[in-house]
Amino acid sequence: MTPFAALHHADTPLLLPNAWDHASAALLAAQGFEAIGTTSLGVAAPAGLPDGAAATRDLTLSLTRLLSAAPYLLSVDAEDGFSQDPYQVAEFARELAAAGAVGINLEDGLGSAALHAAKIAAVKAAVPDLFVNARTDTHWLGDGDKDERETLRRLDAYQQAGADGVFVPGLTDPSRITALLKTLDVPLNILYSPSGPTVAHLGDLGVSRISLGSLLYRRALGAVLEAVADIRGGRSPQGTVPSYDEVQALSAERRDS
Repeated sequence: MTPFAALHHADTPLLLPNAWDHASAALLAAQGFEAIGTTSLGVAAPAGLPDGAAATRDLTLSLTRLLSAAPYLLSVDAEDGFSQDPYQVAEFARELAAAGAVGINLEDGLGSAALHAAKIAAVKAAVPDLFVNARTDTHWLGDGDKDERETLRRLDAYQQAGADGVFVPGLTDPSRITALLKTLDVPLNILYSPSGPTVAHLGDLGVSRISLGSLLYRRALGAVLEAVADIRGGRSPQGTVPSYDEVQALSAERRDS
């Protein structure tokens, strides 16, 4: 079992914050996080590109190369693998692993479950040690899959294809999470929601991995709006603000690594 896989089998769930650049990843690492993920929105939006449209393959690889030299384990959000060809997805996964990634998140976008399973199988054949987190969007893009049949069908196919873990963003109901866990043979990843269960509650339910997705990136943008509104209104901005020297030190750390 790889060190990253082992984090999914610990006594407490893996809380995986998602960074979007070197500074955000370095700040999170300084808070003691052993593993950090990327967020596809945080790759696409700064470049003026749409998220989930297979437009950021090269940017995702570049960010992986930028972040992977740091002392944390890196899992990469690769949308749907940026291709409908399983072998092309596997080749991209091989490039990510060569760049230093230890995990990849692949989403089905409610497309063909058979195709997504083929992508997973191709990635595991090409890079066996890369942790494949297989995401289904039945709760994210669909109608919530009220009887969970479609969610179960998809997750079973992804498990059979070799996924190391499965991800159901948008699922927050504790009873439904508990019922789903009873059907799984691999760790379950849930997307944290401010209106959903706490990290501790999700851990008590048996969730192995809790992702923050684009939340931190969106909160950072929200802080920009709040600060400029305060300044414009004659108020002092509130909240934690790293100093200029602290941010500069992050860049110095990278140059020294």
